[in-house]
Amino acid sequence: MVNTELIPVPALSDNYIWMVCKNGHAVVVDPGQSAPVAALLDQRKLVLDAILLTHHHADHVGGVLALQQRTGAAVYGPATEILPACDHRLAQGDTVQLPGVGLALQVLDIPGHTAGHIAYYGQFDTGKPLLFCGDTLFAAGCGRLFEGTPTQMVDSLGKLSALPLDTLVCCGHEYTLANLRWALEVEPDNIALQQRWEAASRLRSEGAPTLPSTIAAEHKTNPFFRTSQAAVSDAASRYAGKSLDSAVAVFASLREWKNNFR
Repeated sequence: MVNTELIPVPALSDNYIWMVCKNGHAVVVDPGQSAPVAALLDQRKLVLDAILLTHHHADHVGGVLALQQRTGAAVYGPATEILPACDHRLAQGDTVQLPGVGLALQVLDIPGHTAGHIAYYGQFDTGKPLLFCGDTLFAAGCGRLFEGTPTQMVDSLGKLSALPLDTLVCCGHEYTLANLRWALEVEPDNIALQQRWEAASRLRSEGAPTLPSTIAAEHKTNPFFRTSQAAVSDAASRYAGKSLDSAVAVFASLREWKNNFR
């Protein structure tokens, strides 16, 4: 039996287009460019069955039309966002069946970065869970709030943090080192964070991706998953210059801190 393969395809300056392939079939998530995907399809002689979109930003949808015209692939995306193409509009509770690559993906509504952002959660044929979360959750970080509120993002991250710890986190950007640099300012004594910085630095020095992450790694090292930890809430309070009395207030302080961190 041939297992499903997961490939992070580099695109633009720091995006990843995620490709899942098996038995000559492929699915891609958030193709911000068409050329890297087309090259891989040709190289591996793959048929593109579907294009999955998490949100409307150009660096995630820029290659959709060209790929659809080239391959005829069906396009799936968030129900409420304006997209260059979308054959199947999705919201929480929907399931995307992708038999060619052996995946059935549940749709989660995760607003915050954009108003209609969605994620896709499912399992490989090996039983390993995986998550395509676009720009909501990053390795040691989360997306900026372009259209949503801190409350929405806290709720969205809460959905993702409740997924199984071994879930592979397939996010949209190679932001890991920048996020870890900031996370170490928040929790300088976090041993897991120090170790992750060293491991990620080695990977990037070799030109290798730091992704996918796991939900377990985010629980240990991502300040936005750790708002209830005293070290994180205390640091957020110090940054805000006042006592913070809720997870949303701690999150909002952390997000502002990260926005302004250089």
